[in-house]
Amino acid sequence: MKQNSQPKWEAKVSSKLTKASPDKTWAIYTDFFNFHKWYPTLATCYGIHGTNGELGCIRFCSGFSISSQGGDGDRNGGGSEKWSKERLVAVDHSNRNLSYEIVESNIGFNSYVSTVKIVPGGVDDQEGCVIEWSFTVEPVEGWKLDEMKKLYEEGLQGLAKRIDDS
Repeated sequence: MKQNSQPKWEAKVSSKLTKASPDKTWAIYTDFFNFHKWYPTLATCYGIHGTNGELGCIRFCSGFSISSQGGDGDRNGGGSEKWSKERLVAVDHSNRNLSYEIVESNIGFNSYVSTVKIVPGGVDDQEGCVIEWSFTVEPVEGWKLDEMKKLYEEGLQGLAKRIDDS
């Protein structure tokens, strides 16, 4: 069995929402099985195990542009649809953060764990917020960490705009 001797990649991106409250934004993230309604490049997302938003539940996601082929995934055509199965491994409603891991995928991510935190902003924590999205993953063949982080930034900006515009 081949051991990966490189340290895991770690990155964090964030986006400021000016209109959406922390509670509204948190409700979107804890609707774990329906994230495709908000994330720009995610075509499908649905539950395959457990109760939506509860610890241990697993969702199936497909259609995103991230893959181990590097750079822009399938945005320039070709290839099979990208998918992952993701398990919710931590939920803290009082601090508005959650973590999930990829348990199976065809995107080449190994030992992937992602954490999302909704940080209040504005007067009385009701006006605006910041979404902080961080991840750790073993180095991905065909990728550079900066490229991966850029795609996460673009996706999060699109998500934030959709939430703010709703």
